[in-house]
Amino acid sequence: MLARLGLGFTGPAAALMLAFLAPAGCAQSAAPPSPPPSPIAADSARLTEAGGMGVTAAGAQEGTVKSVQSVATVDLVHYAGRWYEVARFPNRFQTDCARETTADYTVRPDGELDVINTCLRADGGRKQAKGRARLARRDGPASQLKVRFAPGFLSWLSLVWGDYWILDLTDDYGAALVGSPDRQYLWLLARTPALDPESYARLTATAAAQGFDVGRLVRSPEAGAVRRSTGP
Repeated sequence: MLARLGLGFTGPAAALMLAFLAPAGCAQSAAPPSPPPSPIAADSARLTEAGGMGVTAAGAQEGTVKSVQSVATVDLVHYAGRWYEVARFPNRFQTDCARETTADYTVRPDGELDVINTCLRADGGRKQAKGRARLARRDGPASQLKVRFAPGFLSWLSLVWGDYWILDLTDDYGAALVGSPDRQYLWLLARTPALDPESYARLTATAAAQGFDVGRLVRSPEAGAVRRSTGP
């Protein structure tokens, strides 16, 4: 939803989801938390890891700090399109987004992605941010992206790029877990405003296993109660 998917629309944090995720190169254990806000080139055939930062939630082994892992393979063409925010960690750049938060991704001819993050304020006004996403590393996996919402002439500054890592993705590309390697940002995204209970449970379990404090998740108003699956 992709995401600074990634919803703040100003400052360094305005580089991903709904101006969602922001800053610098791959996170390292000695680096300060980077604000994240939705991908590009060949994947590696393995799970990739970023330097572990402090684990604050369930899923961490006692005395062990595990690094956050992105999924091994992502088809960015398949991943493109519209995503709805189902739940997120509270963050400073989405404080005025009251409902109907979406992220639209379009693959560009150069392999990067155009990003449009949108939400409605409490007064009904629409808030929108347009940005660009690219691989975090030129030779890295498509599951680890950087997104910016700052003007293009500032793209040389690492500060304007936010981390957008795809941590889990259902086989049908119907639901995704997006976060930052420092565990400060997290979004649950779906192709529809609501998400079936099985997929919701899967994504939250993945987040918890990677050390995210899932008790911080706030559900989007339109997601309501997790909808029941209508499939077979």
